[in-house]
Amino acid sequence: MAETTSRSSKAERLVARVSLDDKRTIERAAALSGQSVASFVIAHARDAAERTLERHDRIRLNAEDSKRFVEGLLAPARKVPKAVKDAFEDYRQTVREA
Repeated sequence: MAETTSRSSKAERLVARVSLDDKRTIERAAALSGQSVASFVIAHARDAAERTLERHDRIRLNAEDSKRFVEGLLAPARKVPKAVKDAFEDYRQTVREA
């Protein structure tokens, strides 16, 4: 597996306590992959982290929900209630632009 960062950018440290069985399993898998334990753990931890972030960041809709979402996007805009307009105007008057 190719490294994507240079050595100089590796300034952070991760520490984990593991059972003897976990350590042996990880060492064996790393050896079979031709990687050091550290490289193996980092690569697989990053892969798991990216999958977790993708599941969190991506919205998946079934066919019915997808249809309802598109219909909502294509529907004509509804009239904004007066209370919302008033609240927005109050906000504009009390908050300065940055």
